[in-house]
Amino acid sequence: VAARNYTHFATDAIYDQLQSRSDAVVLTAAMCQGNKLEKVRDELASQFFDVGICESHAVAFAAGQAKAGLRPIVAIYSTFLQRSFDQIFQEVALQDLPVTFMLDRAGLAGPDGPTHHGVFDLGYLRLFPNMAVLSPGDGLELASMLSFALEHDGPVAIRYPKAVAPEIQREIPSVELGKAEVISKGTDGTILSCGAMLSESIVAAARLADEGISVGVVNTRFIKPLDEDVVSKALRNSSFVVTVEEAALVGGFGSAVMEFAEQRRINTNHVRRLGIPDIFVEHGNRDELLAELGLDADGICRACREMIDDKNRFSDAVVQ
Repeated sequence: VAARNYTHFATDAIYDQLQSRSDAVVLTAAMCQGNKLEKVRDELASQFFDVGICESHAVAFAAGQAKAGLRPIVAIYSTFLQRSFDQIFQEVALQDLPVTFMLDRAGLAGPDGPTHHGVFDLGYLRLFPNMAVLSPGDGLELASMLSFALEHDGPVAIRYPKAVAPEIQREIPSVELGKAEVISKGTDGTILSCGAMLSESIVAAARLADEGISVGVVNTRFIKPLDEDVVSKALRNSSFVVTVEEAALVGGFGSAVMEFAEQRRINTNHVRRLGIPDIFVEHGNRDELLAELGLDADGICRACREMIDDKNRFSDAVVQ
């Protein structure tokens, strides 16, 4: 069976929802082919809207549909949603309308380069009150996340990359607002994984276990709202915590964790954030770019080892 990418999982989820819900509609802005929505367009034409190259209108149109009682899904590339910042604010978030944003190409878009890398969405979507922001750890979660979004009474954004989607075999818990999924527990440290970084985090934890380092892995699912209980326990009970995200560090998932820690007066000297630094990432193969940025399993392992080394050096200095 050929590996499937996140876009295919998303399209299947959208198609299934539109088939089962007469109030669900999907909008795109000249991205029907890129979002693999041809089947939806051809078979469910009355529930499909392509507004052309006008992303701001797609969001405003979706807001109007939501006001009329529909459940609109805006299928759009992450980078192009930036053109709709004001409409997300004024028309959707401020009105607390149930519009779902399906953000394809969130993270590194590979050869499409810096104009298409969707690395800034967390930084601006987290700003808006009422907005829930999710990211699936694998392809299997996408359908449940969309189902949650269409039942949630408010705006929801679901981000996923242009990449092959792993299918992590496990009993997948239902998606609940602000609830993470604990994949494994560790006695030394914890990796808080955001979205598609989950498979790399699991591989990293397995490699570290072979070295005698016990590291737990959390599939955080929600960037906003955070699972405060799970994050708090990780911060308070782990010797080190590493956050991993395929997004800009400025204003991203790791920043959300640090902000939460500050609010709760939790020490963060043992926290390391991995993500996209304050640069425009150039064109390249996604896997190679992840490796260069330290966001593959090797990079995550390296960060965990460095955290342990830092702790040991500090302990030695105190003893001396």
